Amino acid sequence: MPHATGSFPRRAGRSLRTSLFAQVLIALVLGVLVGRLWPQAGSSLQPLGDGFVRLIKAMIAPLVFCVVVAGITKAGDLKSFGRIGVKALIWFEVATGIALVVGLLAGNVFAPGAGMHIDPASLDKGAVDAKTGSGQLPSAAHFVLESLPDSAVGAFAENSLLQVLVLACLVGAALLHLGQKKVPQILPLIEQAQDVVFTVVGFLMKLAPLAVFGATAHLVGEYGLGAMSTYGKLIAVCYGVALAFLVLLGCALKAVTGLSLWKFVRYTREELLLALGTGSSETVMPRMMQKLRAAGCRDDAVGLVLPTGYSFNLDGASIYLSLGTLFIAQAIGVDLSPGQQITVVLVLMLTSKGMAGVPGSAFLALSATASALGVIPAGAVALLLGVDRIMDSMRVTTNLLGNCVAVFAVSRWEGALDRVTAKKVLNGEPPVAAQTSLPREQARAAGTTTADAATTDPATADPATADPATSRETSPGPGTAASATTRDT
Repeated sequence: MPHATGSFPRRAGRSLRTSLFAQVLIALVLGVLVGRLWPQAGSSLQPLGDGFVRLIKAMIAPLVFCVVVAGITKAGDLKSFGRIGVKALIWFEVATGIALVVGLLAGNVFAPGAGMHIDPASLDKGAVDAKTGSGQLPSAAHFVLESLPDSAVGAFAENSLLQVLVLACLVGAALLHLGQKKVPQILPLIEQAQDVVFTVVGFLMKLAPLAVFGATAHLVGEYGLGAMSTYGKLIAVCYGVALAFLVLLGCALKAVTGLSLWKFVRYTREELLLALGTGSSETVMPRMMQKLRAAGCRDDAVGLVLPTGYSFNLDGASIYLSLGTLFIAQAIGVDLSPGQQITVVLVLMLTSKGMAGVPGSAFLALSATASALGVIPAGAVALLLGVDRIMDSMRVTTNLLGNCVAVFAVSRWEGALDRVTAKKVLNGEPPVAAQTSLPREQARAAGTTTADAATTDPATADPATADPATSRETSPGPGTAASATTRDT
């Protein structure tokens, strides 16, 4: 009996040492306490979170390049890659459109800004300019032009994901055209570089609890909890709408793929909590790519859909923008007609696509919407300054899950999803034939399929948990026949 009593502290200590989820959760709670009890000290801890985000961002561009090039080359069909891109854009437009409409419906039903009677002249428009740096969202033509790299090095130096994607597509197409007989060493080199990047990300993830602690302490210390009382109804409606939208996404995922969104949330709980704590979905992109590939999604689908979704599929931001526009109108006493609300949806469908990477992009999109309506003063956008940072958790989580659902849905649509592996992994079981331990080169030489050659790669496994279900899935080389039995066709 004494042995059983003493085993619990040992189990708790072992869990704390090995579970990233437990470490991040404790860091999150400590951050809230420090920010609440010692606001000034908490506000000074922002560099901890910012430094971690910078380190992770440094790995994203090379990782996306390697995954996309390897994915195109292994798939052996550039047309298939193009179809994946088109289907992803269709999914993105439908999903963001639904998010905008759901946000407007909730704003009309719950009216979070009704009764505030704010005088727009009393608001400081200069605060919005300071938040946005007096910038503006790019036009459609400028957005497309900026997506094309003018320097191969510059695309990586500026961490422009769309430019890196364009370069990766060109390099992948060139490798397919030349074939393995002319450039036999390029693909193994790219795969080795990919392994190095994943290993570096594994090292950096050890700093995740420290980053969450600093970011949370800064948020609570800088903004306090006062906004919860002033904007309580808006915050509650926003988070409630986001939850309802995720339920819709879960139904769509179940209908399209037969997979459970709740099981995926449990499978990626560490990444979701990290994104929640740091307020940035980019910090978990490398790990999400690993886990999506391990869950049966083909490399080319993951490499194209997930990074592109960071610019084109901002479901959480869409909910916030539509609901925020209606909140501002209600707060200053402007009654938007059905026609004007349709205008809000159409304008935000365009402006939300150029938001990624633009400072204060939410306020720029709201200002552009107010200008298009002509009945909301631009200065009224300042109403949301006090609550914007609190909405980050909702936006980040919804955006991230929306993009992961898009990867599964597009993969299933294109026949690039191994549903047997996906269901096993989401149920916490090892992938199909996980016991096979052939090295990657031998698997290729033997013509082994992805599912048959799945192994636990120590370079890409989570260094904290070493869970085989989260290890990176290997894929057949360009000269290997793809499995027709493990992929949906």
